[in-house]
Amino acid sequence: MIDEIIFGLGMVAVIEGLVLALAPRWLEKTLHRISSIPIETRKMMGLGLIAVGVLILWTAKSLLS
Repeated sequence: MIDEIIFGLGMVAVIEGLVLALAPRWLEKTLHRISSIPIETRKMMGLGLIAVGVLILWTAKSLLS
């Protein structure tokens, strides 16, 4: 279990690092666009992304078990 968590955190770090290294201007523009979205909408987007992520992880775990 802990090895899966560490692997997941490592993958997040790699993906974030790639975005920062390969597309810093794109990231800056995207963050600027996101900052113009109302806070409540951003919260709902975040909750939606959490739900999608949990669904993906649950589906993958079910298919691979």
